[in-house]
Order: sequence, then structure tokens, then C-alpha cells
Amino acid sequence: MSAFKRKRGRQTQADRKAKKAKIVADGGEAPVDADQEKNNEVTIPAPVSSGRWKNKERVLIFSSRGINFRTRHLMQDLRTLMPHAKADTKMDRKDKLFIVNEVCEIKNCNKCLFFEAKKKQDLYMWIANSPHGPSAKFLVQNIHTLAELKMTGNCLKGSRPLLSFDPKFDTEPHFALLKELFTQTFSTPRYHPKSQPFVDHVFTFSIADNRIWFRNYQIMEEDAALVEVGPRFVLNLIKIFQGSFGGPTLFENQDFMSPNMHRRQIKLAAAARMREKQMVKEMQKMKKTEAKEDLTKDVTADVFLTPADETHVHIQMDAPEPKVAKKNKHKAFKRQRMARR
Repeated sequence: MSAFKRKRGRQTQADRKAKKAKIVADGGEAPVDADQEKNNEVTIPAPVSSGRWKNKERVLIFSSRGINFRTRHLMQDLRTLMPHAKADTKMDRKDKLFIVNEVCEIKNCNKCLFFEAKKKQDLYMWIANSPHGPSAKFLVQNIHTLAELKMTGNCLKGSRPLLSFDPKFDTEPHFALLKELFTQTFSTPRYHPKSQPFVDHVFTFSIADNRIWFRNYQIMEEDAALVEVGPRFVLNLIKIFQGSFGGPTLFENQDFMSPNMHRRQIKLAAAARMREKQMVKEMQKMKKTEAKEDLTKDVTADVFLTPADETHVHIQMDAPEPKVAKKNKHKAFKRQRMARR
């Protein structure tokens, strides 16, 4: 039986598109005809991504210590939706933020999504172009993850998303800068080895109430029917820096209120309501304890009063008669009963 071998050699441009392995007979046997050789050829299909991976964008997604479970699930969802993302261990809160640039260099990443937790209840997100900048800091609010039951969509893992931006991103210069930063970070590079050549979901960035709302929708059919997949969150812009995790401030949001100040205002409002209630109670007590004012005498009150007849006062001049003792009375009655017998 003849042994079949696959030819090995330098691949040409045609071989890259469709690799072919020809069957060659052993040297001891007779040469095979051209027609028979064509019939014995085994064709290997071309790879899915036949193009060349040129855009080498890599995003590092990690966080500091002290995050809660919802933030951890959000990070995992973003890594699932972004095949060009990488993970790393949590960073110590005592370290300075410029160390993130060194971590990105070690991981060979030029974009970074860093989640910073403070007081175990406030979450901040840094999106930066490492190592030269720019970078932006956001306060993350209203987080909902992929695991929630209300989001029924299910897009293909590793597929490339469409990025949809609100028209307001083109009206202000700081929004235009954020649009470019989001485009370079969240868009999956074409022909990425871990990506799929399909487009079946949309990342939407909309502006409302001076905040950026992130949503992820699945494209169900050709009529552009959308079903939300998740995750969803709201980004409240704080500052935009020229460098990566620092540097001169390019933009500062004047309408931003820190979570500490917001909680302080809530406590002050509650204290003011309690003081108002206490003052009302004290006023009610004072009204009860105050003496009532005497009303002026009514002139019609004595209309139906009739004067009584004057009575003569009798003054007794003689001494009263002495009273008989009760003991003497009992003795007299006893003598009478004994006499009758």
C-alpha cells in the first residue's frame, strides 16, 4: 500500500487563500497520471479571516481592590463582549495611578479601562490611551449586568459590534474627544484572531441629563429589530486629562456633585425635616400651657336672675336644754320590763 505524504514548502499568495495538499506516490511505484492526481487532491478550506490583522488595539480591563460583586460581573461582561480585551490582577489602593501605565506596557496594551472603588460603595471608571493620553474619569451609576433576567438578548460571543453615538457628541469639543476615545476602545479590530466575522449587536452611547448612557442591543433580524442584551450603565463625566491618568486638565464638569456631597445634602435635608417637626411639637405644648385670657363680663348674663326675699336672722339668747344620756335611757327601759314581769 502506498504511503501518502503532504507536500511541505514555502507558501505562496495563492496557497494562503486556499491550501491544497497533493497526494504523492512513493518513488518505487509508477508515476501517477495528472487526472488521477487531481482526483486525489485534498483541499483545505481557507481560514475565516483571510485578511490581515492590522489594527493592534488591545484593551486592559482591571480594577482596584475593594470592588463589590456587581462591579466584578460588569468587568467580566465587558471582557466577554470585547475579544481584544485582557485581564490583570487587582491593583492595591495604596499604589499611585501612574503605575497603571507600566502595567499596560507589560501587558502590551495601548488602551485601559480601570475601575476604582472608594468606600466600597462609589465606583469610578478611568478610560485612557496609554501611555501618552488623553484620559477621562467617570462616576459609574445604575449598573445592570448580563445575568439579569430582564435582558433577553443573546449575541454571538466574539462578534464585532456596531457603535452608535448620539448626535450631541458632535456639538461639543469634549464630547467629540470622548467619541474618538470610545471608538478606539470599544470597537473590535478587524480580523482579530479571537473575533468572529459577524455583526449582530450594537453599542449605543447616548447623552441625557448631562450623562452618557451605555446600552448593548442585539440585532434580531434584517428589519433592524433590537433586543437589549446588556450590560448597561451610566457614566457621569468628572474630568478629562491631557495625559494618561493625570496631567493638565482639558475639561472639568461644573455640574458634577461628588457622592459624599450628595449624601451630605440628603442627611441635612432629613435633619431639617426633623427640626421642623420638633418646633411644631414645642409650639403645640406652649399653646396648651398658656393661661386662657378672661373674657369681659357679659351684661346680659343677669337678665333672668330674680332677687330672693330677705330673711330675718334669729339670734338665740337662752342656753339649750341638756340632752339625756343614752345609758340612762337604757336603764329606765330595763326597770320597766322587770316591773311588768
